[in-house]
Parts: sequence; structure tokens; C-alpha cells
Amino acid sequence: MSLRFSTVAIMITTLMTAVPACSGKEKPAPGPPRAAAAAARVRPLLEPALAAKQLHLGDPVFIRTFKEEMELELFLRDRKSGKFVLFRRYPIAAASGKPGPKLAQGDHQVPEGFYHVPPAAMKPDSRFHLAFNIGYPNSFDRHHARTGSAIMVHGNSCSDGCLAMTDPLIEEIYTLCAAALASGQPYFRVHVFPFRMTPARMTATAGQPWEDFWKNLKEGYDWFESHSTPPDTTVRNGRYHFAR
Repeated sequence: MSLRFSTVAIMITTLMTAVPACSGKEKPAPGPPRAAAAAARVRPLLEPALAAKQLHLGDPVFIRTFKEEMELELFLRDRKSGKFVLFRRYPIAAASGKPGPKLAQGDHQVPEGFYHVPPAAMKPDSRFHLAFNIGYPNSFDRHHARTGSAIMVHGNSCSDGCLAMTDPLIEEIYTLCAAALASGQPYFRVHVFPFRMTPARMTATAGQPWEDFWKNLKEGYDWFESHSTPPDTTVRNGRYHFAR
């Protein structure tokens, strides 16, 4: 069973629309039992959908997100080719801020860049149902003295610098990611882009304040587009560098 969303539905919520701050009472926080219950709900639908693409629950995962398009893409690594195959695109319910990176605590911006999620960053006890911390600030952010913390991909439908996926969708995303980590993937990568970095869209950024930063992000975007595997990233002289 696949998720299909019309372009109109995906774009109902746009990045340029103000998103209310997250609020509400803390949910009960049973931790791992909550994640296990979610996995039990979604596995009967996930497993045949994975099998249809010759993928398996527990295969390594990779995530990339696009703020302008309000989409999260989840890939799994094919066991035969070693390449990452798109499993599903999910609509992002809310992402606060505007195009451009997160600079400071409290600026309500969703970061942009290349992040890693180890097992310790999984949050089955989140007050937003289930969540994982993407790892902001990373070494690039710290080099540029950017501040902030606890940037999550989570359930619910409100955002204060995080990516909100709704409770039903985060159950599926979380289950796939947790299974990959439990099967031995040491961490999974999350790439956060301001928009799909096509030549036409990049041309439209000419002269904008973040043009040079976005060109650097595009190097990582192009790497995955060419290799179907996410690159290893390092930071040298305040810029991302990419290698196999």
C-alpha cells in the first residue's frame, strides 16, 4: 500500500506561512513500549509495500527533506545493488521559518545541512508522540557559531524549528528508522535542503544572501543524485566536503 498525495495537498501548508508554536500537555511517555505498539500497527502494511520493491524492514535508511516543497523522502538500501531506493515520499505537516539555515536558539528556523541520527537520538518518549533528533548543531553549524538544540522530526502537526509529520506518518517513519538501527546501521543520515536543487531553481537564487551556502549544499545533493548513496561529509575551512 503506497502513500500518494496530490501536489495541491502537499502545498496547502507552505514554508512562507506562519506556523503556530507547538503547545499542549505532555503525553504519557512510556518510551520503548510506545514505539513497539506503533511498529505493531504499521508493520502489516509496511512489509508488503517493502517487499513489492524488494526491500526489507531493517535495511539501512536515508532521509532527505525539502522545506519549500514540504516533503520528506525515505530511502532504503537495496541488498543486491547497494544503492538507496526511494520507498516513499511523505508530506511534511509543518515546518516553521523561511528559506535559509538555522542561526540561533529561538529563531524558529528549520536547519539546512547534513545530519546524522544514532540510536541515542531516537525519542520514543517524545511529547510529540515519536521523534528523532537530527543532530543540530553539527560541526558545520558549530564552526559558524550557530546555536540551538533539540531539532526533531516528530509527530503532531506543529513546528517550532522542527519537522512535524503527524502521528500516523511518524509511526511509519520511526519504525523504519528504528528497525535499521536495531539491525546494525550505526546511524542514518538526514539531509535537509531549502528546496529541490534543480538547475532552474538554483538559477533563481542568484544574488540571494544564502546563494553560496546553497551552492555548497547542492554539491551534496548532486552527489546522491549521481551515486544513489549519500556521501560522507566533512567540514574544511567552513565548507562541506563530500567523499565516498
